[in-house]
Amino acid sequence: MKNTKILISGASVAGNTAAWWLSRYGFEVTVIEKFKSFRDGGQNVDVRGAARTVVQKMGLEKQVIDATTGELGTDWVDQDDRVIGRFAVKDIGDGPTAELEIMRGSLSKLIYESTKEKVNYRFGDPIVALTEVDSSVNVRFSSGAEDNYNIVIIAEGVGSTSRELIFPGENKQRFMDLTIAYFGIPGKKSDGKFSRQYNTTGGRGATVKPGLDGKLHAYIGVQKISGGENEWSVEQQKDFIREQFKDVGWEFPRILDGMDQTNNFYFDVLRQVKMQRWFSGRIVLSGDAAWCATPLSGIGTSLALVGGYVLAGELAQASDYRSAFASYERIMRPFVKEGQGLPKWVVRFLWPQRKIGLSFLRGAIRVASTPSLRKLFSKLYVRNSKRVKLPDYKI
Repeated sequence: MKNTKILISGASVAGNTAAWWLSRYGFEVTVIEKFKSFRDGGQNVDVRGAARTVVQKMGLEKQVIDATTGELGTDWVDQDDRVIGRFAVKDIGDGPTAELEIMRGSLSKLIYESTKEKVNYRFGDPIVALTEVDSSVNVRFSSGAEDNYNIVIIAEGVGSTSRELIFPGENKQRFMDLTIAYFGIPGKKSDGKFSRQYNTTGGRGATVKPGLDGKLHAYIGVQKISGGENEWSVEQQKDFIREQFKDVGWEFPRILDGMDQTNNFYFDVLRQVKMQRWFSGRIVLSGDAAWCATPLSGIGTSLALVGGYVLAGELAQASDYRSAFASYERIMRPFVKEGQGLPKWVVRFLWPQRKIGLSFLRGAIRVASTPSLRKLFSKLYVRNSKRVKLPDYKI
């Protein structure tokens, strides 16, 4: 197995983590990415529980700590930006804000930089066809190039096209009834070190988070049943956001102005990937392509880190890929179930449609932020990041 030639599709956290470990175990690893260059930026992500143990095992904990956003906690605020309830990391540990809060691109780049000397990275040449033949998988790329690999790992995003080539129609996705956009806007000194969550009627709301890049990172969305907005053009998506928030005060005028200037706009209808199986022959899924839990879980990045670690470890110690894939799925399923277990009523509660719901939310936040209850609330708000028995693989 250690001489196995492996292709990983996707150069973000899940793919890079798998590449890091596989290269340490002696595999020949190539990572391909559909974008033409490495992608920095992206939204704030959390490194929690078992994932932090993986980062420690990789010797990257100090670098991750140094690259964290400096966020001190989360404030729920009203229309005048007055704090309704505060959840500080120093008081509760991991909660709405994680102890290790970092930009997705920063985390992915740390892993990439520590891996690129041992791993062959290729950008701008995605997979267009996969065919299993004998003891390998023939892969054809958009450039027209072809190559054979003993194992292919699909570590792409929620809308993975490679997954659909091998598992057509098998993703029984679960929509979370939240349409949301992420982007950075110019920061101000007055923004502070706490993220701020604001909600109003109509299921509308936003969270703004501090970053190390001098920007304020906005997460702005609407609680509604999906209308296929993720398939729209970027301009249509921005028009949708403008229309939804044109008459709302708070920070929304500033956020909408910043949206017009940003070059890092991401928009999606939040949905979970629900796959009954993660592997077929020599091809296996990992990360969001296998189990996207959405950012609402608070442990999506933790799942990606742990998944890459477990998949690589099982391949390293197994005598054949079939048993490795089966063990990987057995270990990860409970953790994925935990990540995907957020009830949809929580989304409706946190993004209320009517004034009575908004009043109830704010009253609940005031009570939940009291010293005796804020730890309990945080446990309900974020999925359990330790819901996995992390194996101790030896290099």
